[in-house]
Amino acid sequence: MNHITHDQIRQNVRNRYKQIALQEVNFGGCCSDFSECYSTPSEISAKLGYSDEELSAVPKGANLGLGCGNPIAIAELKPGEVVLDLGCGAGFDCFLAARQVGETGRVIGVDMTPEMISKARSNAAKGGFANTEFRLGEIEYLPVEDGLVDVIISNCVINLSPDKPKVFKEAYRVLKPRGRLVISDVVATAELPAEIKNNMDVLYSSCISGAASIGELESMLQQSGFTQITIEPKDESKEFIKDWVPGTDIADYIVSAVIKAMKP
Repeated sequence: MNHITHDQIRQNVRNRYKQIALQEVNFGGCCSDFSECYSTPSEISAKLGYSDEELSAVPKGANLGLGCGNPIAIAELKPGEVVLDLGCGAGFDCFLAARQVGETGRVIGVDMTPEMISKARSNAAKGGFANTEFRLGEIEYLPVEDGLVDVIISNCVINLSPDKPKVFKEAYRVLKPRGRLVISDVVATAELPAEIKNNMDVLYSSCISGAASIGELESMLQQSGFTQITIEPKDESKEFIKDWVPGTDIADYIVSAVIKAMKP
């Protein structure tokens, strides 16, 4: 990361999402504060693949228009499963997952931003989601016991971590045998220019500078112990990624992808 330290990255990301939780900056998917994005969180999320039914099923304020896909649509959740959302934000995907796993299931959201956790807990109370809980913590050091979770979901968050191998090792630790990882995230399709890689203030916390390549992600997952790894780029995502940083050709360097893996 050159002169940028892991702690600086985490603090930058935490500050940005604190502002979003407090609605001190504009919404904009994973895009930067200055981008000309769609006007409402619902419009953004519709572009990411969420249905009208999903958008209307969560408490007001849960959908902040963040992400780069819809992990719920690909997770194949079953009643009774325990689900963990890495970087849960205000709880949007957690509440959708909670509806699928039902009263016998359980959904845990983890986020490192206290303001997001407070917002998620408030939303859970408003919506009556008794099968959800939200824990403050970093995804590199999950506040979750070993072998508890059936499914891990995440939406455009792991790219923000400065220590992705640690994230995947932690994910492996908390999953049950045959547990699965199902996430939407951005991947690098070409070498990022130095001015993008090193622009932490604008681009790291906006899901761009931290993107790893498909090969790098496959290697991290394999080294963590995962099997049945698939990473499927979604070329259609370039249509919304191009708006993340207006005036640049950012869609030439990153794309959203569906990433799946299993713990043996």
